[in-house]
Amino acid sequence: MDYLEKIASHVEEGRNSDIGNCVDLALREGIPVRDVVEKGIVAGIERLGEKWKEGKAYLPEVLIAVRAAQAGFKFLEPALAKSTPVTKAKVIIGTIEGDMHSIGKDLVKLVLQASGFTVIDLGVDVTPGRFQQVVADEKPDILGISALLTTTMTSIPRVVEALTESGLRPGVKVILGGAPLDEEFARKAGADAYAKDCFQAAELATTFVQLSR
Repeated sequence: MDYLEKIASHVEEGRNSDIGNCVDLALREGIPVRDVVEKGIVAGIERLGEKWKEGKAYLPEVLIAVRAAQAGFKFLEPALAKSTPVTKAKVIIGTIEGDMHSIGKDLVKLVLQASGFTVIDLGVDVTPGRFQQVVADEKPDILGISALLTTTMTSIPRVVEALTESGLRPGVKVILGGAPLDEEFARKAGADAYAKDCFQAAELATTFVQLSR
């Protein structure tokens, strides 16, 4: 039986109640934890991401799939504690100063976590100085900044400037997200990329990490 395929399918279809038993059976068969994560759980999220891009999946399905992925990771916790960490990289994420919107950011966080990233969520109304300080302390691979208001998006370049002035910019990739933003704004702000949705954010983060290693 192809347990990895079944795990991926359970995640993709959001079959929360089935994934635990399948993860347990996969581990009993001696399948490495890394394969269960990357070829099972993460593969399922990536498949759903393809459906999302094609307009064949919608927000409720995404949320259900993410919950299934989280359930899979929950069952993996004992094995993960004994194995080499399988996380892809560390991401810091937050909504810019003056902006209290969190739904989009929270969805990006969930998909990143389901894709194997360690995510530090700074919440909303995050100042440029706060972003800079946490980047200095945590040394993440990726910094994600969200803005949902045209009145707050203008603060984003100040984050990049703070990173540059403190010498931190070369060590972190900056990805922007939010309805009023676009690729041109990201370029002018000094960021590395703009993500139009949660799945593209995960794809970009994965690509940046792969290129840096």
